[in-house]
Amino acid sequence: MTTIIGITGSIGSGKTAIAKIFSKHHFTRIDADEIAHQIIKKKSYAYKKIIKEFGNGILDKKRNIDRKKLGNIVFNSDKKLKKLNSIMHPIIVREIKNQIKKIQRKCGDNAKIVIDAPLLLETKTKNLVENIIVVKSDKNKSIKRLVKKFPKERIEKILKSQMPLNEKLKHADFVIDNSKDLNHLENQVIGIIKIIENKK
Repeated sequence: MTTIIGITGSIGSGKTAIAKIFSKHHFTRIDADEIAHQIIKKKSYAYKKIIKEFGNGILDKKRNIDRKKLGNIVFNSDKKLKKLNSIMHPIIVREIKNQIKKIQRKCGDNAKIVIDAPLLLETKTKNLVENIIVVKSDKNKSIKRLVKKFPKERIEKILKSQMPLNEKLKHADFVIDNSKDLNHLENQVIGIIKIIENKK
């Protein structure tokens, strides 16, 4: 029987590091962010829809979508963020389903899958998983992890656009505390795997 776990949490909480620990324990990782990067490549369906909605001003010199320019638009307008999500989310969910099927074909009944998805609970991705893990992390530590990638103002806007952590925790089957070291994280992952496998 296939085991499918979903990992979510606020931006910068360490979801990807935790999903990679699951990979070490024979789980195949599906990365929703990576899918989002792939589906907006030049000439794709999403690429055309996004340009039609937001205009050529979001393109770089090579006519690729500049994620920074697009982010500057959508994270300053709830309406525009909703519009972008309405284009992206159904395609991301469809691709996650495709990847699950591929893994099941390859691994058979014993397939073990972990889905790393920031918006797991805000999208239909939650319907694809049996167990939801919410990652809890100190907000200041999360911001420190992100300042290399985004200005602090952008991070605050992204955090504001996501479901609050206390809401996410209501949906959690398991909570992982990412406030200590990697060893502490690994022990929590191993504990969750044991609980899930004992239920099967």
